[in-house]
Parts: sequence; C-alpha cells; structure tokens
Amino acid sequence: MNLTALALVPGLITATALAAASQQPPQSSQPVWRAVPAESGEAHLANIRQLTFGGQNAEAYFSTDGKKIVFQSTRGDHPCDQEYVMNADGSDVHRVSDGRGRTTCGYFFDHDRKVLFSSTSAVGGDCPKPPDYSQGYVWALENFDIYTADASGAHLRRLTRSRDYNAESVVSPDGRSVVFTSTRHGDLDIYTMRIDGSHVRQLTHELGYDGGPWWSHDGTKIVYRAYHPATAADSAQYRALYARHLVRPLEMELWVMNADGSDRHQVTHLGGANFAPYFTPDDRRIIFASNYKDPRGGNFDLYTVNLDGTGVEQVTTYPGFDSFPMFSPDGKQLIWVSGRHGTEEHETNLFIADWVP
Repeated sequence: MNLTALALVPGLITATALAAASQQPPQSSQPVWRAVPAESGEAHLANIRQLTFGGQNAEAYFSTDGKKIVFQSTRGDHPCDQEYVMNADGSDVHRVSDGRGRTTCGYFFDHDRKVLFSSTSAVGGDCPKPPDYSQGYVWALENFDIYTADASGAHLRRLTRSRDYNAESVVSPDGRSVVFTSTRHGDLDIYTMRIDGSHVRQLTHELGYDGGPWWSHDGTKIVYRAYHPATAADSAQYRALYARHLVRPLEMELWVMNADGSDRHQVTHLGGANFAPYFTPDDRRIIFASNYKDPRGGNFDLYTVNLDGTGVEQVTTYPGFDSFPMFSPDGKQLIWVSGRHGTEEHETNLFIADWVP
C-alpha cells in the first residue's frame, strides 16, 4: 500500500506537511529517538520512542535480525515518497531508492542484504499526479513496478514489467517467494511469485479490492484486507472507478487464506476501513488498523483480533492516526506509524515500543 493509504484522512498530503518533510534533522550515526508517553489506556505499549521527526513517514518494517528498519518518507529534495533504511534506534538514515517517481512497500530479504519495494520510476521520474477527488475520496492505482536493491541502494533491479499496479509486496519467511497486489488481470487481486519474479500465480479472483497481504510467521497462511461489492450497484460503481484507475477504500475487512490461495474466509465484520494486518508472533491473532468506531472519521487505532473474528481488543487510543503495525522478529517490540506528537498538521512519524502481552 502506498502512502496515500494514510490519506484515508482527507487532505493528508499537504503543502504544510511537505514543508515539514524538507526540514528533517541531519543524518547521524548516534541514536536520535525521543522517549514519549503512552496515551491513556495503551496498556500493551511501554517505553515508547519516536524515531522520526516531521513530514510524512510510513510503512516501517524490521529487518530479520531486528537491527534495521526500511520505511518510506517524503523528505528533503524529494516531493513524494522514497525508500529509506535506518538503524532501529533512528540513526544512520540513508535512501535506497533512486529518487525517481514515488516508492512504497519496502521489505528486507536475502539475510537483510537486500530490500524489495515498488516504484513508479519506470513511467517517469516525476511524482504521479494526485487523483481527482470530485467524485469523493479515492486512491489512485498508479503504475508501480516491484524492484530489488542492495540495502545500500546499489544494484537496482526491476522484477515486474506489466505496466500496472504492482505493490503491497512482502517476502515469505523462507525468502523464496513474494506476495503482492496487482491489477495485471483487470482487477485488484493478490498474487505470489518467486523472489526472482518468475512463476507468478494468482490467489484471489473475486471482484473487488484484495490487497495488503502478509505472511504468517510459519509461512502457511496469508492475511489481507478486502472489499467485495455486495450489490449490482456497488459492482457498477467499483468498475466505473477502476476504469479510471481509481478505488474507494472506505469499506475493507480482514480475510485469511492458505498460502496457496485455498480456504479464503472473512475474519472481521466490523464495518469501516480495516487494513494493515499483521500476525502476532504466535500467529494466533492479527494486529491491524481500523476506524470502525467512526467509519467516516479519521481516527484510526490499532486493534488485535482472533483468527475467528472474536476477541477484538483496542491497542492504541491516540485520537488521530495509528496504523501499519509490525512486531520485531523476537516479538518483544512493535513499530507503527502515528500522528501523535506532531508539530505540523497531518504529520506522521514512526514509533517503536516494548510490547506488553
């Protein structure tokens, strides 16, 4: 999912936020985190540290050894998202994408020696134009391709060449496969491929937006979010938007399937936008972001839920945006994106906390 996911809060990408992004603190090899207090009721979070300061930072994911983080950010001379790697204490930030177009969805692989991400650079070096909001709030389905590069940013390699939307990609626990979302066959569906881009296989086939997939830690299951039109009118509206390379992400629920695409079943029935799912370390629950308590509002919090949809528990209580959670490989820490403690409107930063079971 690209950074427009954060724009579930209308108007998130603003000139003010971009100005803040250009005022990032200088890069440093010293720890740059800042301790911040938990919000009332955040019993699962302790020792919270803020890792970025200003602008728009999102989709931060741990390396397999837990020592580094890959994330996307709008900062410096780049007017839209690029991919960066930093140490887990916020130090040694460096860009790994080529600075062209917009990037999203970074992930480490090959024993943390390489990163995978999506970029629009193949269709031009400029930032893609924002979507037309005259028909309501929508996301643009931009021409993303999936790339790999060394963790230093060298040896950039393009894996997909379909000139469609190819993004939301995650490498399997064994490092052999990638699960991703693509429009290559006329709808938003989930696919897998080998790490070299070969042997592409389609896993979902229902009309609608199947996306944001993530592997379980044992590699046997995939959790994802989906919107499937319920009526003929809903289907017609979805197809009309899709024909214009747009999608309206206001209604999404969590689903789980086996890694081969079998046994697809819905987990949540909450209403609103439920997205950014990730399995808890024991693979028995899912942590995710949702605005189900106010489906037309911008207050997204983190929740956990059992695989059968029971036991929904709220994790964050900040009255704004919290999303994109991921547990550290040892299960002891949680990293996520939040609007808390920002100094500019719509600012989003990266936070890490010790996880309290």
